[in-house]
Amino acid sequence: MFNDKETFKQVFRERLIGNLGKPLAEASNADVYNILGSMIRERAGSNWADTNQKYKADKDKQVYYFSMEFLIGRLLGNNLLNMGVLELVREGLTDLGFTLQDVEEEEADAGLGNGGLGRLAACFLDSLASLQYAGHGCGIRYKYGLFEQKIVDGYQVELPDYWLQKDNVWEVRREDKAVEVRFWGRVETDAKDGELIFTHKDYEAVRAVPYDIPIIGADHRHVNTLRNWSAESITQPSRTLGVLGGTDYHKYLEYKRSVESISEFLYPDDTEYEGKLLRLKQQYFLCSAGLQSILRTFGKLGLPYEELPNKVALHINDTHPTLVIPELMRILMDEKGFGWDQAWDITTRMVSYTNHTILSEALEKWPLQMVKELLPRIFLIIEEINARFCGELMSRYPGDQDRIAQMAIIHDDQVRMAHLAIVASHSVNGVAALHTDILKKREMRLFNEMYPHRFNNKTNGITHRRWLLHANPELAGLINDSIGTRWKHHPQEMIGLIKYCEDASFQEQIAGIKRRNKLRLAEYINSKHGVWVDPDSIFDVQVKRLHAYKRQLLNILHIIHLYNQIKDNPSMDMVPRTFIFGAKAAPSYHLAKRIIKLINTVADVVNNDPDIKGKVKIFFLENYSVSLAEKIIPAADVSEQISTASKEASGTGNMKFMMNGALTIGTMDGANVEMHEMVGDNNMFLFGLRAEQVLDYYQHGGYNARDVYNGDGRVKEVLDQLITPGPICSHTQEFETIYHSLLDNNDEFFVLKDFASYVETQVEIDLAYRNRKEWIKKSIINIGHSGKFSSDNTISRYASEIWNIHPVLL
Repeated sequence: MFNDKETFKQVFRERLIGNLGKPLAEASNADVYNILGSMIRERAGSNWADTNQKYKADKDKQVYYFSMEFLIGRLLGNNLLNMGVLELVREGLTDLGFTLQDVEEEEADAGLGNGGLGRLAACFLDSLASLQYAGHGCGIRYKYGLFEQKIVDGYQVELPDYWLQKDNVWEVRREDKAVEVRFWGRVETDAKDGELIFTHKDYEAVRAVPYDIPIIGADHRHVNTLRNWSAESITQPSRTLGVLGGTDYHKYLEYKRSVESISEFLYPDDTEYEGKLLRLKQQYFLCSAGLQSILRTFGKLGLPYEELPNKVALHINDTHPTLVIPELMRILMDEKGFGWDQAWDITTRMVSYTNHTILSEALEKWPLQMVKELLPRIFLIIEEINARFCGELMSRYPGDQDRIAQMAIIHDDQVRMAHLAIVASHSVNGVAALHTDILKKREMRLFNEMYPHRFNNKTNGITHRRWLLHANPELAGLINDSIGTRWKHHPQEMIGLIKYCEDASFQEQIAGIKRRNKLRLAEYINSKHGVWVDPDSIFDVQVKRLHAYKRQLLNILHIIHLYNQIKDNPSMDMVPRTFIFGAKAAPSYHLAKRIIKLINTVADVVNNDPDIKGKVKIFFLENYSVSLAEKIIPAADVSEQISTASKEASGTGNMKFMMNGALTIGTMDGANVEMHEMVGDNNMFLFGLRAEQVLDYYQHGGYNARDVYNGDGRVKEVLDQLITPGPICSHTQEFETIYHSLLDNNDEFFVLKDFASYVETQVEIDLAYRNRKEWIKKSIINIGHSGKFSSDNTISRYASEIWNIHPVLL
């Protein structure tokens, strides 16, 4: 379509006039985005078709990645980059009177995820396509994303994130690929030729319609698919009204609303029964629709279904899509005629599972009766899996009822999804070496003893194409000039930068790039807050989901302490520090929302206190998203990765900051441990308890938060400010929840225990930053080592060690 700037401009003008009937002078940025998006999709379309045809012709093994979240972000810039025309289009648009940055702002930020889980899935899809693996995503096309966050008087307010308000230029509705998903009803059992036959009757039918998004790999040679499913009502009311118990048209409307709620928004509030029910509906909807589609595609190959494990791999991203297991069993037995043993063998050879957390609230459990009523056939299959598994346990560990109770899939009237995933998967992986070690030795110890070869580690990764090549093009250009371009396809070759870490000219260039990125972020902050940020201050950044274990609270308590120090000594010598936060708290997570209010309150006090003299500024950037992260991360000097040791499975924000030259202050948690193994003590700032100490406290006790409160005057002063009327606390109840979570609930995440160590380490950062040459050297060392954390490396290991798939050369 276009291979040079002049051809691009000519084609663009023709499309603009032909499609919109507008001359160039009347075109808006939105017009430009829509025309440009359609041009890119058309350019990628032939490769998309060729890729799919190649899969079918060679009958290659394909992996399908099931995830309830795909935090995609904006696709325009990333697609231009992967197609190799980013600079061509940037320059062409400039000639035509537009800027690519403004055009990109017209694209909705597809927030179909709430944090690292969804962003990881998006990175994995990018790497699968770029490495030319046959790998596709299976998700839900939520009408609304997580939510749009507004900060009003310091409080988080949630608004609908209607990302589909404008047409999504990237997606294609596949009406002909729709399938039917069934809920409720009853199961009848009959015998035929000595075999039990199960028939699902009086069910409520839901139509699942796929919307396909092309996932363009690097150099656009290979285009995979993200298939997102939309829930729609069956269009013939007569098919449904009988099931609903009457012929009242109002019942059909009620049914229609119920159906559409399945794909309406991400993660409904599950504190009440109806919210739990909707979440379970969403999970089965995704699993059933995805599997029906996959098996229909396999059926067209003309191969026997015994070949399924040799041609299809199913990967479940955390416990949310675990219903893939009983649904596959259902289809194999009830529709394809397999017996239990054959169906189980096929299923366990196809399914693999990634565990992303040891947090109890994330290890899903569903009320037994809810599963039984909503999914009657699936319930029977889970019940049978549990009975057979418990029988195996009784045979292997006779009389050990405690072990059986701990490992059972169904226990205490609940279905444990993590247990089901482990029992029915041929591979269970953690996402960082420490996390996997904790799973094997503690949280899943009994399962690891039973299946010692099933557990393995695959440390998470990030796509360096989006998080360096696209987000920080000037740094990427310098890397090209220094070590060549092979690192784009072989990111571990970034290690070649280490030889420049003491080169004065290279250091100066790195420093210049960082400062220009900081200036761009300062301009953004000024546009949002009306306050100019000193680009020569330390940009200290913590951006991630708001959760108590991630300890944004520790960060803001330290800032209050720093404020107290400056108030006591206005001439205190320190490098000016700009603290930047970005985070969303779940709407029903009241403690997290109160921490957001505290951050904004402290920011208002500190930013407006003349005694501070600009030494400290604090900004909470609302509605944190992928596109906002792309502005923040390249500008950061300090990366806050301060979770309670043992709680963060891996983290991927730490990798993004590292790749862009920020230095980490963190605990020995998640992938921080592996970062430390590479760069050493001198090139990151470690503090706090180690994982084994935290776990020992949880197991044996011995920690009393009030002892810290009474023994450290700094802690007492800061906490008292949360409940004593003054600049920070306008009335005594505003931050009582936070105060009591630390003292009366004994500081579950050891915020106070790690406070002294954290404060000391922040002083080390201040001193280190003053030696600019050494600081930049540390930054270069971090960038050089970051290539190991490319998701290309992670996906290569998944492909060879779990999925047994190979690149498909086109």
